[in-house]
Amino acid sequence: MCGIVAGVSNKNVVSVLVEGLQRLEYRGYDSCGVAVYSAHAQMGQLAGLQRARSTQRVAELKAQVSGDVEAQRLEGSLGIAHTRWATHGAPLVHNAHPHFSAQFAPGSSAGSASVSSGPSVQIGLVHNGIIENYEEIKARLILLGYVFMSQTDTEVVAHLIHSHYAGDLMQALQASLSELQGAYALAVICDQEPGRLVGARQGSPLVLGLGGEAHAKTGFAGHFLASDAMALAGVTPGFVFLSEGDRVDLSVTQYTIVNTQGERVEREVRAMEAYTQGAQLGPYQHYMQKEIFEQPQAIADTLEGVQGMVPDLFDAHRGGEHPASAASGVFAAIDRVLILACGTSYYSGLTAKYWLESLAQLPTSVEVASEYRYRDSVPHPNTLVVCISQSGETADTLAALKHAQSLGMKHTLTICNVASSAMVRECALAYVTRAGVEVGVASTKAFTTQLAALFLLTLVLAKVKSRLSAKEEARHLQAMRHLPAALQAVLALEPLVMSWAEDFAAKENALFLGRGLHYPIALEGALKLKEITYIHAEAYPAGELKHGPLALVTQDMPIVTVAPNDVLLEKLKSNMQEVRARGGVLYVLADQGTHIQSEEGLHVIRMPEHYGELSPLLHVVPLQLLAYHTALKRGTDVDKPRNLAKSVTVE
Repeated sequence: MCGIVAGVSNKNVVSVLVEGLQRLEYRGYDSCGVAVYSAHAQMGQLAGLQRARSTQRVAELKAQVSGDVEAQRLEGSLGIAHTRWATHGAPLVHNAHPHFSAQFAPGSSAGSASVSSGPSVQIGLVHNGIIENYEEIKARLILLGYVFMSQTDTEVVAHLIHSHYAGDLMQALQASLSELQGAYALAVICDQEPGRLVGARQGSPLVLGLGGEAHAKTGFAGHFLASDAMALAGVTPGFVFLSEGDRVDLSVTQYTIVNTQGERVEREVRAMEAYTQGAQLGPYQHYMQKEIFEQPQAIADTLEGVQGMVPDLFDAHRGGEHPASAASGVFAAIDRVLILACGTSYYSGLTAKYWLESLAQLPTSVEVASEYRYRDSVPHPNTLVVCISQSGETADTLAALKHAQSLGMKHTLTICNVASSAMVRECALAYVTRAGVEVGVASTKAFTTQLAALFLLTLVLAKVKSRLSAKEEARHLQAMRHLPAALQAVLALEPLVMSWAEDFAAKENALFLGRGLHYPIALEGALKLKEITYIHAEAYPAGELKHGPLALVTQDMPIVTVAPNDVLLEKLKSNMQEVRARGGVLYVLADQGTHIQSEEGLHVIRMPEHYGELSPLLHVVPLQLLAYHTALKRGTDVDKPRNLAKSVTVE
């Protein structure tokens, strides 16, 4: 969601900050800004902290701060920058970050003994997360004379740090954090300490970029903070992924990390290659289109090296707060599965439930992460808690994971796309998918690689529980190896899907139907359509039609039906007849051998082959293409749909 980039360096950092924001732009935002310390007047502003903010794209902000006339440029070797996804306050310039604290009401007590720092001190900060007790703190600060220029919870933190400032920015930050409730990643600067940058994280990711010596390629020496390492790719040679509660104190040449007790701590330094190439658009019109067509390769990469169903495939733990557990011992001990996820990842979990209960014969429950932690549940110590997330930083899923751990469920595993993420560090076991960078807000290749990893998990658990024969294992391995070729054949159906999109572009409502294993795929198809076309879409198990949804069926309500050639096919055909009898228009994705033919009011796209248990990975692809091409026809912003963000790091 929101993005942070900050740095203290030997050179002007504005270009690094703005380029970092551009790399995070795909996550979604509605305003952006940058602030620096300058000893000289710039852009018509006095010496000190200076900023530029915008409610446009980062490119517009870049134009503001890099004007052709020197007086119009923003320059400084200490700076902070931010892309904001609005929570508190509308997406307006005065609500955009960075926020400053230096304004006071006339005749107030600010600057007297009640505010130790005095009005000459300027504090600037950027913030990801939500401060839950901001109203209480705001009321107290107003009594002290602070004037609020925005409707955000973030401005409270700027004023609070200012109220504690007595010459040491880190001490002021530490004192302020003790009063905050909620989630935050913070980067803070002060005009009285122009060579210092401080930060903290609690419930929101923050990474430290190390560059105390001049980088061979860029010439930058210094240290940086970001909400995602991708923002600093190629700028710094090493990274530290800060742990929960860490606070960090940075200068050009040094850095110090302390924990919540104020004790100095050492964290692992990791070298990471720049991976910006994967985010290049290339010949495609949109990132979503590119990522749909990358799915065969993403699946091949995710399953690369899988030769058999062995537990150590899930021992891919990358270190962190928890020592790695042997997957073989964990899988032998568990007798049920709990899946925690949100959004598209939740639908991958719903699909996996069918596999886990059918093939591995393990009772499985799937919970929306944001609901699970706030209700009374019955914990079981022999549960495998599986967390699914594209980014590995999803706030609701991380919170649900910690809640499950607090209930005594210690067997944890994550399936996610980022090896360095908080979720990988928090879980004992991990399977890191290899989808590559996914820029489009509407997830595509992350979803199908999650399904591939979950099917692999199912087979491994089935084998550990002696429920998978050698013959069945060989059959499933062969099917998985064939997936990339099968997906290529499905992608070749794009022209047929485009003809459907012509019809859908003029609609405002749609229904999606599926049965059994393909009901979650119908849910995912409906989600994709609503996300990027803004068409209201719902999905139902086809057998539920007569229990309410049938009342919505008219000739103006297209009905998308996922029709694999499985044991539920005849039941599904009956449900389709119920729609046709009421004038509904059907759009059917039908497997070979289903004997469903196109006719008036019935449009059929024939899938290349029936793929058994793995057919959800194939059937979802035409639904992705349908959403994409319908969005093109409607002229919406495909990669950055309104009100949405790629990485959801707030509850």
